[in-house]
Amino acid sequence: MAHRPRRGAVALLGGLMLALAAAAAPFQATAAGASEAAPAAAGSGMVMVLDSSGSMSGSDGAGSTRIAAARKAVGAVVDALPDGYPTGLRVYGADKPKGCDDTRLVQPVAALDRAGLKRAVAGVRPKGDTPIGLSLRKAAGDLPQPAGGSGGKRTILLISDGEDNCQAPPPCKVAAQLAASGVDLHIDAIGFQVAGKARAQLECIAKAGNGRYYDAPDARALARQLQRAGQLSADGYRFKGKQARGTMTKSGAPHVVPGQYLDSIGPNEERWYAVDLDAGSTADFSATVVPQSGATVGLLDTLNTRIAYGTDSACDSSTALFGQSEGATPLTSGVSRVPEQTGTGPCDEAGRYWLVVHRKAPKGSDAARWPMELTFHVEPPLTKGVTPAQSEPEYGAGGKEATLPTTAPRDVTGGTGFNDARTLRTGVWRDRILPAQTLWYKVPVGWGQQLRYDVEFANEPTVRGHSATISSGGTQVYTPFRTPVGSGTGEFDPSVPYDGRPAALKMGTVPVAWTNRYESHPNVIPVHQKGDFYIAVTLGAKAAEIAQNPRIGVVLRVAVLGKEKAGPGADAATVSGAAAERTPGARAAGASQDDGGWSPARVVAVAVGAVGVLMLAGLALAYVRARRKPAVRGGDSDPMRGGSW
Repeated sequence: MAHRPRRGAVALLGGLMLALAAAAAPFQATAAGASEAAPAAAGSGMVMVLDSSGSMSGSDGAGSTRIAAARKAVGAVVDALPDGYPTGLRVYGADKPKGCDDTRLVQPVAALDRAGLKRAVAGVRPKGDTPIGLSLRKAAGDLPQPAGGSGGKRTILLISDGEDNCQAPPPCKVAAQLAASGVDLHIDAIGFQVAGKARAQLECIAKAGNGRYYDAPDARALARQLQRAGQLSADGYRFKGKQARGTMTKSGAPHVVPGQYLDSIGPNEERWYAVDLDAGSTADFSATVVPQSGATVGLLDTLNTRIAYGTDSACDSSTALFGQSEGATPLTSGVSRVPEQTGTGPCDEAGRYWLVVHRKAPKGSDAARWPMELTFHVEPPLTKGVTPAQSEPEYGAGGKEATLPTTAPRDVTGGTGFNDARTLRTGVWRDRILPAQTLWYKVPVGWGQQLRYDVEFANEPTVRGHSATISSGGTQVYTPFRTPVGSGTGEFDPSVPYDGRPAALKMGTVPVAWTNRYESHPNVIPVHQKGDFYIAVTLGAKAAEIAQNPRIGVVLRVAVLGKEKAGPGADAATVSGAAAERTPGARAAGASQDDGGWSPARVVAVAVGAVGVLMLAGLALAYVRARRKPAVRGGDSDPMRGGSW
């Protein structure tokens, strides 16, 4: 019989709550500018495949031609892409009046050449047929070769105003074949003034190609959707780690030591990794999967991590779920092996254990393999003679009514994931976010301190006909070991409906205490080590149907509450003076890099959705907390523009 897990982390679905802010001044609605994102991972790149068939010489409904609108849109997206991002352009139907072999690479995929791409698209003259299937197959060959272990992302971005009129190869079949060739390749499609069979075919291509379909009914929408798709592709989650190919069972599972690893996982698949643990240390594991942004997921899609031992037993288990059907975001599950205070528990023995990751995907969910990032940390027991401070399982001053900063906002560009999360300190910060994007930040928090923050989504101009569409804004907070702790607390809701009007969320953690690991609540147990706590902010994919501007304004009000202690001991001194400036809770090292002038034209770094941040609001977990006395364990060693909401 399996050992009963110390904590179950599947939250019960609760009611949806709506929190709308008061009046808000909108962000400036200017075009996106070049991103300051980190260099793309090796093997990354994007090739745009532009329809240049005869129909593109037709009217765009606004006094110009479709090809002219496409030229402007391509120019806008290349201006917004990060410097140096490998980008190319392929066209079809541009060279002869008839011919299903009419496809040509007009700008090779290389370090971004904005002027060259604009010249290339300016020279395109619509003429012929629509060989989409062949063009997609050729486009895959235009992209850089996959770079093993780099976490690269290769994108084919198709822009078309009609369906393939050539019989072979079938475009949906080609898309499926290409998507199956590797987890790093996907196909997005933009339908420009399409309907009926043409739209259905483009939607099929995007779905089969593990990508997203964007509808563009007019020239402005084409420019907006092309910018969104291009920026999401260029600013994808930056992976980091060594390759570790998990096995389907414990037999032959790779042995891993503390560190960070990369793998992939398919639907309804388990991945096993062997670890050796001593008798006294706490072992912390996390698994982060990164689906294509907006991929099809549902309420029952989950990611489970567990620590197994013996024949059929488990020390602990944790399950993360998307909790919504708006589209996939990155998702993280974290689990720990915490030795009992008595040292006599079944998981307290030294020996071989296994980290097991299980992805559950019901029928109809995304069938693609997802790239996965794993972390493994070991925390040695406290030095002999140190009595840890009392556990801190209550939110106290960091609850919903906490007083947060109201200072002038400072500009920041969020990271793409855990590995390049942007450091913040106490204050007010503003950024801009794309639909289906996740922005990442980290805040140093010391012993005895707690993180508390608000997220505010801006009032935005909306498109016609959006009134029936509601998207979601979401957030999640993670410990230094990447365990999510913000959902189902009963104190905070992790998501809020968003329809273009102001919406706000509150989130935070309990104070950091070494003995929190002996508490029973899953959102208290992991808050047992000082360090960088991570904030993920996500906007749902459906916001692309609501907002006129490519990106939506977002403000974070961040506070690190409580006096920082010099260590985990009950008699630890309070950090003060010059020392406080150098310690986690007081000032983030290098934070000045975020102080530059903010422009609405800057491109925010992208990650496809938060790691579980779009869970249904009101997630609740029934629990009974058993307070334990600390024991001695021996051992070795913005506001928006205008200044207010």
